[in-house]
Amino acid sequence: MRELGEFALIDRINAGREQAAQVLLGPGDDAALLAAPDGRFVVSTDMLVEGRHFRFDWSTPRDIGRKAIAQNAADVVAMGARPTGFVVALGCPADTPVPVVEGIADGMWLEAVRAGGSITGGDLVLSEQWVISVTAFGDLGGQAALTRSGAGVGEVVAVSGELGWSAAGLAVLSAGADTSDPAFAHALATHRVPQPPYAEVIDLFGEHIPTALTDVSDGLLADLGHLAHASGVAIDVHAAALTDPELSALADRLEADAAQWILAGGEDHAFVGTWPSSTALPPGWRPIGVVTAGSGVTVDGTRPSGGTGWESFRGADATPTGHNR
Repeated sequence: MRELGEFALIDRINAGREQAAQVLLGPGDDAALLAAPDGRFVVSTDMLVEGRHFRFDWSTPRDIGRKAIAQNAADVVAMGARPTGFVVALGCPADTPVPVVEGIADGMWLEAVRAGGSITGGDLVLSEQWVISVTAFGDLGGQAALTRSGAGVGEVVAVSGELGWSAAGLAVLSAGADTSDPAFAHALATHRVPQPPYAEVIDLFGEHIPTALTDVSDGLLADLGHLAHASGVAIDVHAAALTDPELSALADRLEADAAQWILAGGEDHAFVGTWPSSTALPPGWRPIGVVTAGSGVTVDGTRPSGGTGWESFRGADATPTGHNR
């Protein structure tokens, strides 16, 4: 990086990239220009710090880039919007090899395109350690935003996507287990590169609209807790609906608790929402609980006794997890 320089690298990682249709002006000027067809944007931002949210000895640069975009795209989609553009700021040491930056940029572009958008601009600065900041924009397409505050008593709680597998991957890495063991492959891949089921939400636009929706980033119990609080309701989760035999088998190998991974592990970036009980759930969604009167979240009617999920300023000396809302 010290030899190549900021602007030469920016030109290099932007060369040959094709902008999404919603981008009217991409990198190369003082700012980007995005279309806002209905006059509104959904906007979300996240920051990742090396050693706290990612490690280069655990993930490739491309994986880290994909993960940085995926967690932001999931937030935008959870609001009922289609991702349009991402603005990225990177801070890195001067002795960073150029291929590392290129790998992160490649991963970001791969995931941005998968989500339906593109990288529209950003910044690159000198930093003592790696810092990645992503701001995501989304288009609601004339529809009302899907928030956490619409759940009603008697409604069904349903999820789309896998739960617990990212936490399993973290457990494998933290334990120093043999990462070449095929039994760990899916858990490691899910932790390194989350796969938010964007289409399962985007395909709902116009029909099968949930009453409330959020993505599972901090942990199922934690995120359902945010939804319940915003809606002024309680939520009861059915443990049997969350059973995953393959995950349980992996947990047994590591002498861990698969249920805790599922309920509090987080960072799978699945989506969880609520629907009226009279409404058939759309394809790709499965029921896991019910909305009730009261407050908080229970599992089979009982308040959970273990941890409920990730929070940035708790356990600040804990092993890096990669968690970031």
